[in-house]
Amino acid sequence: MPPDSPSTRRLQGYALLFSGMALVGTYVALSKPLTGAFPVFLLAWLRFAIAAAAMLPWLRRRPGEAPLDGRLLGTIFVQSLFGNFLFSILMLTGVSMTSAAAAGVILAMLPAAVALLSWLVLRERLGPRTWTAVALAVGGVVVLTLGRSSGGGAHSVVGNLLVLGCVFCEAVYVILGKRLTASLSAKRISALLNLWGLALMTPLGLWQAAGFDFGAVGARVWSLLLFYALAASMFSTWLWLSGLRHVPANHSGVFTIAMPLAASAVAATFLGESLGPAHAVAFACAAGGILLIAVPARAASASTRNGPDI
Repeated sequence: MPPDSPSTRRLQGYALLFSGMALVGTYVALSKPLTGAFPVFLLAWLRFAIAAAAMLPWLRRRPGEAPLDGRLLGTIFVQSLFGNFLFSILMLTGVSMTSAAAAGVILAMLPAAVALLSWLVLRERLGPRTWTAVALAVGGVVVLTLGRSSGGGAHSVVGNLLVLGCVFCEAVYVILGKRLTASLSAKRISALLNLWGLALMTPLGLWQAAGFDFGAVGARVWSLLLFYALAASMFSTWLWLSGLRHVPANHSGVFTIAMPLAASAVAATFLGESLGPAHAVAFACAAGGILLIAVPARAASASTRNGPDI
């Protein structure tokens, strides 16, 4: 197969998409030990601060990019409010209260959440397959929650709901992102979003930093924090957007299945978590919903020529 052929580029795109989503699942799972070492607001603030320093070159305006007018700045602010600030608080708090594997599976409900918000906010029409995917997503979260609560883990019920809340924050982030990519480069959008996240988190981060003993944090935890900051703000975004250059948009959603796969593998291998029947059922629901949305039937694909049907 020639190295520059369309098939080769598409395979490379698939590899980048899978790697990006696997990295998301990995850092979500590894954020659990970080929440045991740092308070949530301080942890999120340190993440944004480290990433801001690393992404300084990404702030440079490229030739042909639109100037940052009030409309763009407002969109970036709202997107960062939901996708960075609230997402980080809900995700880190939720992961500290539930298992890393459960959090990864719940995050795989993102395609269904995006479809549901598109219907509620953008008034886009949803087909039967998408409604089925939404139902599977709800069922997966219910199975996880009931499985944990019946085992005496009522504390994790709140954690699961918080992680579900961060899924909808990320869905708002995705929907608003459609307005930005036509005007700004992906790198500059990522850097600006991270700066807004840093600004929003700074008061809360400084408040918790004032009484925190930084000397008690070991080198291993600091290394894990560096990985988390760069993976969450830089590498996973770059991998995902680079993959999208070579893959049709309607194929990309299926690769979010790598998120719960990686989160579950890290949780079982490195964090010592046990995976029970509830995880398996919820994972099956997530996988089914992703496939229904990302791999539509031929008839459904043909109907999109006449109107939106996601």
